[in-house]
Amino acid sequence: MSVQMPSTICASTAAPRTKPERRMRSSSGDRKTSIAETAASALEAGRYIASTSLAIHAGINSADAVCGARLGQRAAGEDHDQVLNMLGDAGPDGAKVQRELRRLLPLKTSTEYEPDEVAAGVARKAVERSLRCVAVAQVVAAGVS
Repeated sequence: MSVQMPSTICASTAAPRTKPERRMRSSSGDRKTSIAETAASALEAGRYIASTSLAIHAGINSADAVCGARLGQRAAGEDHDQVLNMLGDAGPDGAKVQRELRRLLPLKTSTEYEPDEVAAGVARKAVERSLRCVAVAQVVAAGVS
């Protein structure tokens, strides 16, 4: 027997598929932490493109964790503006992550697909923002807030 997954926002207009039930993880967010920590290590090593890219993904993963915990769903489409909208509905924790992610997402395309180097200051700010996102996601996952 299969059950309908919690609703997600998808770019597709196709009817929702029935999938086996999956529970949201409620761990302390180890994966998000390791991505952010790896971003910080890459920053220290002077690998600014890698650190910025990892920071962006840590922020996105943190947003998914907060939305999952607070709303029971996450954005599943390719348009990352969807997650920004959902974060607005996820209470004060969502607003904190939303503020940081708004600054991270514009870096994604240029960092990951263009040949230009990322400045050290841009990478540093991206890592700092991702660490703030992860800190919020960890608090939410721990059920502290």
